Amino acid sequence: MQPTRALLGMRYRKLRLTTKDVNKGFYKGTGSGSMGRHTPRGGYIIEWNKVRTFVCPDLTGFRLTPFVTNTVKRTYGQYETKLGPKDPQEYLARWKAENGLD
Repeated sequence: MQPTRALLGMRYRKLRLTTKDVNKGFYKGTGSGSMGRHTPRGGYIIEWNKVRTFVCPDLTGFRLTPFVTNTVKRTYGQYETKLGPKDPQEYLARWKAENGLD
């Protein structure tokens, strides 16, 4: 079985196949695998042996430096309350300051 002549041309040689390039039955997908299964009642059970885990190696003595220099001071928000930007009074005060009184 060989691909059609149109797919062998110069135009399609280095491009990925799309659903418009091939006939029925081609499913592109997203590249993500399943991490569990569906239950008969509409739920979803995560199977932890399918979940991807990434292990970071020990970085002590690592010679590469980060993209941001260590001399940059950390900046925090200018909020005086414990909730920060989630505080409703802070949100309303900022909205009134920017949009005027309603």
